[in-house]
Amino acid sequence: MSAPELVSLVTCDLGAIVRGRAVLSSEPADLEGGVSWVPANQALTPLGPLAEPSPFDSTGDLRLIPDGSTRIRVGSVESGQTPLELVICDVTELDGSPWACCPRDFLRRALTKLHEQTGTIVRASFEHEFQLLREEPPALPFSLEAQRLAEPFATNVMRALVEAGVKPERFFPEYASHQFEVPVAPAEGLQAADRAVILREVVREVARREGRRATFTPLLDPAEAGNGVHVHLSLRDGDGMPVLFDPPRPGDLSELGGSFAAGVLEHAGALTALCAPSVISAERLYPHHWSAGAVCLGLRNRETLLRIPPLLHRHGEDTAAGQMRLEYRGVDAAANPYLALGSIVLAGLSGIERGHPAPELLDRDPSTLESAEAERFGVGGLPGSLQGALDALAADEDVRGWLGPLLYDAYVSVKQAELAVTAELPLQERCRRYALAY
Repeated sequence: MSAPELVSLVTCDLGAIVRGRAVLSSEPADLEGGVSWVPANQALTPLGPLAEPSPFDSTGDLRLIPDGSTRIRVGSVESGQTPLELVICDVTELDGSPWACCPRDFLRRALTKLHEQTGTIVRASFEHEFQLLREEPPALPFSLEAQRLAEPFATNVMRALVEAGVKPERFFPEYASHQFEVPVAPAEGLQAADRAVILREVVREVARREGRRATFTPLLDPAEAGNGVHVHLSLRDGDGMPVLFDPPRPGDLSELGGSFAAGVLEHAGALTALCAPSVISAERLYPHHWSAGAVCLGLRNRETLLRIPPLLHRHGEDTAAGQMRLEYRGVDAAANPYLALGSIVLAGLSGIERGHPAPELLDRDPSTLESAEAERFGVGGLPGSLQGALDALAADEDVRGWLGPLLYDAYVSVKQAELAVTAELPLQERCRRYALAY
């Protein structure tokens, strides 16, 4: 009989830190009925201390209920190290009903509302950038040398992600020092966010096994590019057919897709509080950082908050409809992926419900625009700080309403605590603190 192993029952909290409790794999009751949890755990900040004040105190009890479809196991005892095994959980009340501050349930409800209102489902993927913390000088950006110098890490990460069922598509060096990106295959909405959580933990695990450290921090070095998360999403009807593609229209984007995009842009400021929510996130969200320099819809434009990626035509077969998607470029790994994707979906749905016309496409570098055009396309229009993003969230009744009073209060208390902890720190030290957290 094989020796029992530990399985971690986990949740991704409001600061995007994965927390939980481990049980023995030989105890199937725990893997079905879950383990106890505490409301005040949602007041933990990514920088360490509890948020005070917060909506929670020492009272109350919850459950982490595992979703068996998310269980992954990476590595084997034969490798000489214990495997990483985890199951993502829903945070519930003691009777099994959803807890108001469960991020996973927030996304589930957003997807259900979209389907009920439009008959569509979301397919999404999260493209993560991350960096290895290394002392040696980096190779040139995007170079083969950069990838080879990362071996065997690069190959081991891809193997581990395949083993975890994340379906990685590519591994490649990026622009900043020791920076890499791993796009993954799209999945239906909840599974896409689950994959984002699993990918981060698997990358960190492989790095740890090799005596390295990987960080998904939004900004490691103020003098370099930061680490973003590009969220790609498409909509499918009840038969699984894509609904965003309409060739006669600008950018080949359908009327429904245009309204969805307009809703996202309408709520861009408030979304930033959920999608790029660290104290250092805003340092990479301005023009000429190839992130989200303009609050507009772009056609193959990497300076826009929303982007229509290129459509490929291979071997004479037209697959453009299936490829058509929107790319939201204003996310980073300080964001809880369930809150980020859920809020983007609900913002898009609000545009559909209100019949918003499609935004005008920006097909140029925003820095080339005259002042009037720059203002019209929202160049530099995202909040310039975490406090500014929280102010935008407070002013947006729609987004506050989607969160609900308890989740909103809990979330803001965590973010205000981060602001307080870092208030007197220089930017470089803020970057260091977040690099350790993520």
